[in-house]
Amino acid sequence: MDSETIMRGITDRARKASCALSVLSADRKNSALEAMAKALEASRDEIKKANSIDLEEAERSGKNKAFLDRLKLDDRRVDGMISMFRDVKELDDPVGAVMEEIKRPNGLVIQKIRVPIGVIGIIYESRPNVTADCVSLCLKSGNAVILRGGSDAINSNKAVFYALKDASVKAGIDEGAFILVEDTSRQLVEAMLKASGGIDLIMPRGGESLIRSVSENSRVPVIKHYKGLCHIYVDESADLDMAEEICFNAKVQRPGVCNAMETMLVNSRIAEEFLPRIAGRLSSAGVVLKGCPETRKIVENSEEAGEKEFSTEWLDLVLSVRVVDSMEQAIEHIEKFGSHHSDAIITEDERRASEFVKRVDSSSVYVNASTRFTDGGEFGKGAEIGISTDKLHARGPMGLEELCTYKYVVRGTGQIRK
Repeated sequence: MDSETIMRGITDRARKASCALSVLSADRKNSALEAMAKALEASRDEIKKANSIDLEEAERSGKNKAFLDRLKLDDRRVDGMISMFRDVKELDDPVGAVMEEIKRPNGLVIQKIRVPIGVIGIIYESRPNVTADCVSLCLKSGNAVILRGGSDAINSNKAVFYALKDASVKAGIDEGAFILVEDTSRQLVEAMLKASGGIDLIMPRGGESLIRSVSENSRVPVIKHYKGLCHIYVDESADLDMAEEICFNAKVQRPGVCNAMETMLVNSRIAEEFLPRIAGRLSSAGVVLKGCPETRKIVENSEEAGEKEFSTEWLDLVLSVRVVDSMEQAIEHIEKFGSHHSDAIITEDERRASEFVKRVDSSSVYVNASTRFTDGGEFGKGAEIGISTDKLHARGPMGLEELCTYKYVVRGTGQIRK
């Protein structure tokens, strides 16, 4: 059977399930979410065992530490998935919410009502917790989801998925609501991208090459979880103790994720004082610094950085550093090299902070805080299906509301247009 025929069968099942999901009560969905949380707990050992197989294979193939960190499912991360299901359960059901009501002079009542998108396709790499995030959010928002993970995490994805699938079916959820594409070949991805009648939205999560390929070849609308080339600008008025803590956290706390700082911009008026402080601390944590000429004069052991380095999402313990003469120059750098994900300013000057917030065109803009907070859970959304760096129809962490669209419901008493 060819890949397009296989995909048509998958999308037909998902489309049928999406109709049933769209009218499920909040109580039914919440009961299923609780059942799935319990299933993850009961399957903890099987999930970790499957994950160890993927980790061993990744180590044999020479994957770096940041990749292994993204792939890893230890007890803490299994606990996180369990908590996430319960967090999503506690959130308000978005489906059916009245977003706007208009009463016309002729007596018509027009309501703008939130409804599910329908069938969501997720193409992702190396992070098996994405499987759980997507299932929880799509169930609560009334969407069916087709999951196609990468080969590096296939054993982990299957272990998580089947624990959730079995629990959801026992809770009365249509078996086509969540479908894992176990064939990790390119042909099935290509078939997903052509399934414009069966899939309503595709979201790629992974490396730049994956996202670019999906965006360029898809016939289905795409929302890009694009690369996280995040910047922090340390202004001349910054509290340097605060700046040190924020920059260290944003780079070191978990360097292999999309909201980690990849470039630090430092105002020239404080560079000679601040750079040696932060460079010493970062270096002690194993961070390799790649700097502009001004940076290298101040931090002697830093390596050279040019346009290539400033365009790179390192996802590792590597940091690009540039000394800038003004906030204007920092904003110009962010506009040229950034990915519109998350960017921050550290400053005690409220006027500069306000100008930075207005002028930096990113999905999340921070003042005096780490970029590591760009996350559905940290934003109070329970989880996220991805972080959109697009402008339509959603931007930033995509939670329940962002997984919905809307329709107008018009109620009358016999009105006709004259």
